Amino acid sequence: MKIKIKYFENALGQKQDPVVIRANGDWVDLCANETYNIRKGEMKLIRLGVGMILPDGYEAHLAPRSSTFKKWHILQANSVGVIDNSYSGDNDEWMMPVVAMEDTTVERGDRICQFRIMERQPQVEFEEVEHLNAEDRGGFGSSGTK
Repeated sequence: MKIKIKYFENALGQKQDPVVIRANGDWVDLCANETYNIRKGEMKLIRLGVGMILPDGYEAHLAPRSSTFKKWHILQANSVGVIDNSYSGDNDEWMMPVVAMEDTTVERGDRICQFRIMERQPQVEFEEVEHLNAEDRGGFGSSGTK
C-alpha cells in the first residue's frame, strides 16, 4: 500500500524530517512538529507535521504510544483519533489533542503518538426489534471481578 504524504512547516519554517516517522511493528510512530510547554490542566493541539491521502476505503486510527503518559504526563483528549481519507487537503495537518496532568515539555521530534491504517466500516442499516434473542448477561459490568 502506497500512501501520499505531505510534510508541513512548523512555526520556525522547518519541515518534519521523514526519518522521525518510524514504522515499528504494526503501528507507525509520529512526532511533535514543534516544542510545546504545557501547564497542568491545559489542553493543546500538538501538530504532527504531516498530512496524508489515505487509500479509498481506509482510515487512520491515532493513539498515544504506550510511553506517552509516563514520559510527558499527557492524555489524548479524545482517547483515539479517527482520520478519514477525506481529511486530505493541503491544509489538513494531522494533530493530537492532549491534556496535561502535570507541567510538561514536549520537544520537537519527540515520538508521542502512533497510527494504524484500518479498513473503514461498511455501511450498515439498523432494524429496531423488541427482543435480541440472546442469553441475557446481566447488564453492564456483569462479567465478574476477576
